[in-house]
Amino acid sequence: MHLQASPVNTAPGRIRIIGGRWRGTRLPVPDVPGLRPTSDRARETLFNWLQPVLPGARVLDLFAGTGALGLEALSRGAREALLVERDPRLAQALEETVQRLHAGDRARVVRADALALLRAPLHGRFDLVFVDPPFADGLWQPVLDGLAPWLAEDAWLYLESPGQAGVPAGEGWLPHREGRSRDAGHALYRRAPRAPGRR
Repeated sequence: MHLQASPVNTAPGRIRIIGGRWRGTRLPVPDVPGLRPTSDRARETLFNWLQPVLPGARVLDLFAGTGALGLEALSRGAREALLVERDPRLAQALEETVQRLHAGDRARVVRADALALLRAPLHGRFDLVFVDPPFADGLWQPVLDGLAPWLAEDAWLYLESPGQAGVPAGEGWLPHREGRSRDAGHALYRRAPRAPGRR
C-alpha cells in the first residue's frame, strides 16, 4: 500500500487529528523554522497500517512538533505517549494542547533534545517510536544508533525522510510498509526477533 501525493501542511496554521476519540480536534502549527507536520493523508494511511498495534501501546514521539503523530496515536487507542520537543514555543503549544484534551494522565511533554534524551536514563520501553526530525538536521542515524535500550521486544518504528533520498532503518528492523507523498518518504518497520541467546 502506498501513500498518495497530498497537499503540504504549511506553518503557521492548524492541522487536525483525523481519527479516534479526538477526531477533528485542531492542533496549532506555530511559525517555527523547519516545522513540517505530516500531511493528513499521510497520517491517515500510516494509522491505518498501525491500527492493529495501537491499543495499549506506549508511544515515543521524538520530534513531536505539533504532536500530530503522538496525539493521533493516543486518540486511536495508545495507552500513553512521551512527546519530546526541544523548541520552547512548540513544547509550550504541546503542553497547552494536552491540557485542552484533558490528557495529562496519558501524554507527557518533555522539553529536550531527542539525542540528549536517548542518552539519559530510560523512561521505560516503548512499543512504537516516531522519528520525523527536521530534514535539514540529518538526525536519523544518530537517533537510530541510540534507540535500542528504549525499545520493547516487538517494537514498531516509523521513519519520515526526504522523498527522494529515503533513510533505511538498518540492521535489526524488518520493513513492513512504505510509501511516498509529494515531499516525504514514509516507512514503517517492525523490530526483528533477536537470535536465541543474543542480548
